[in-house]
Amino acid sequence: MPRAHNFSAGPAALPTAVMAEVQRDLLDFRGTGMSVMEISHRSSTFMDIASRAERSLRELLGVGDDYHVLFLQGGARLQFTMIPLNLAAPGEVVEYVNTGYWSQKALQEAGRLRDAKTVATAYDHIPPESTWKRHPNAKYLYITTNETISGVQFQSFPEGGDIPLVADASSDILTRPMNVASFGLIYACAQKNFGPAGLTVVIIRKDLCRDPLQSESAYLNYSMHAESTSMYNTPNTFAWYIAGLIFDWILAQGGVEAMQRQCEEKSRKLYDLIDASDLYLSVIAPSCRSSVSITFTLADSTLNQRLLDEAKRANIHNLKGHRAIGGFRASLYNGVPMKSVDALVDFLADFEQRRC
Repeated sequence: MPRAHNFSAGPAALPTAVMAEVQRDLLDFRGTGMSVMEISHRSSTFMDIASRAERSLRELLGVGDDYHVLFLQGGARLQFTMIPLNLAAPGEVVEYVNTGYWSQKALQEAGRLRDAKTVATAYDHIPPESTWKRHPNAKYLYITTNETISGVQFQSFPEGGDIPLVADASSDILTRPMNVASFGLIYACAQKNFGPAGLTVVIIRKDLCRDPLQSESAYLNYSMHAESTSMYNTPNTFAWYIAGLIFDWILAQGGVEAMQRQCEEKSRKLYDLIDASDLYLSVIAPSCRSSVSITFTLADSTLNQRLLDEAKRANIHNLKGHRAIGGFRASLYNGVPMKSVDALVDFLADFEQRRC
C-alpha cells in the first residue's frame, strides 16, 4: 500500500525517513535488546535521548541559556491553564489577541482563573496593532501564531515591550524562524510538526518561573518541571524520542530556514490554484494567510462530499474542515512532502475542470 497523501491537522504526517528509523529501533533500540518504549526514563540511555533532543531544539530555534526548555504532557489545553496560573496572580490582568478558535479557547480558560482581557478580535485577519486595546499593568500578552481552523497566521510578531509575549506556536513552530528572545514563553504540542500526540514543548524565560504557593498545585508549576528536568512524573518517552529524531531531521534538511522555504512553496501552489479558481474560495485576508493551514470552501457546497469521496479514492486524505466552520483544510506541516502537495493541486484542478 503506498503512503497516503495525508493533510491531517493533527496528529499529522511525519517524515517517512524518521518513521523508518523508528521502525528499526522499535524492538531493539541500538543494541539494548529493549524497545525505546521499555527503557527507563531514568536510565543513561534515555537521558542521552532527552539531552540530545533539547540540544537540537535549542540549536534550531537559537534558544539561549536564559530559557528553560521543558518536555511536558497534556497538550495545548493544559497550557491554557498553566500559563495564567504561573504568570499571573489572582485578580491580575492578562491580555489575549483573539484571532480564532484556539485563542478564544485559551482566553475562556484564562478568564476562569485570572482577569483576562481581549485586546483585539478578528477571525479572518490580524487586526493592526494600532487598534489593540492594551492594558499597561497586564502580566503577559498572549497570541496564537497560527489558527489551524480558520487559517490565519501572524506574519510578524507583536512587540510585548515590558509585558512578556506568550505564544501558542503549536501548528507553525519549526516551519519558520522565531526570535525566541522576543518572547517570555513559547509552547507547542508535538502532533503537528515534530512528533506524535502526547508531548508539549514549553520554552520559558527563567525569570518568569516561580515556586508554587502552598495553596497551588506543584504539578501545574513550571519551576517544578524545570528542577526535575521535565521528569517530575514519568514523561512520554516514546514521543520525546521521536521529537528528537525529527529535530535532527530538520537540522539535516537545513534547519527552520529550509522548512520555511518549503512551506512557502507548498502553500503558494495551493493559493495560486485557489485564487485562479471559480470553484475554490478563501475568505482569509491575503496578508494573513497561513503557510501551513490552507482553508477554503466551494462556491457550490453541494459538491463538498463528492470532493472528499473522490479525494479518498485518489489516496488524498483528511481534507475535511474543522466541524466548527466546515469547508476544507489542507495542513502542510513539515512532514508533508512536496509530492503530496503536487498530487493535491493536480486533483483539485482536475476536479474543478470536470465539475464546472
